[in-house]
Order: sequence, then C-alpha cells, then structure tokens
Amino acid sequence: MNFYEHTLIAKQNLSQKDVDAIEKKYEDLINNNSGKVLKVEKWGLLNFKRKIKNYTKGYFLHFKIEGGPVTLEEIKNKTKLDN
Repeated sequence: MNFYEHTLIAKQNLSQKDVDAIEKKYEDLINNNSGKVLKVEKWGLLNFKRKIKNYTKGYFLHFKIEGGPVTLEEIKNKTKLDN
C-alpha cells in the first residue's frame, strides 16, 4: 500500500451540507476499494488565481489516503463523472 494525497474542489455555491455529502461520498469510495482514509483536511472556501468556468472561488477538500492502483483508478473515474 502506498500513501497518496488528493484534493477535490467543489463549486462555491454549494451549501455546507452538500460539501459534507461530497466528503462522505469520497471517503466511502476510498474505503470500499481497498483503500484507507488517513486524514481529511477541509481547507474551506478559497479564491482561485484565475476564473474556472466563471467561478472565482471553490471549496477545497484534501484527502490523505493509503491505497493501491485500484483505489486511484476508482477515484479518477468517479471524479470524471462528478464534473
């Protein structure tokens, strides 16, 4: 098992309940695919240097995880679907 870090950025107009749901969703995804969430850091609502799709801010969630290639592939696939 290797250690990885993964940062998700959620839209600025989401409620705190929605951000918590995203965090729970990815924790479950990692834990169900032979991975382990070591730590989740909620960096909060931060400004972007440049606009991204007309957004100037985003909620940052930083995951520190332990897992293998299967775990990373599932995170990658799920992130593509959630865009």
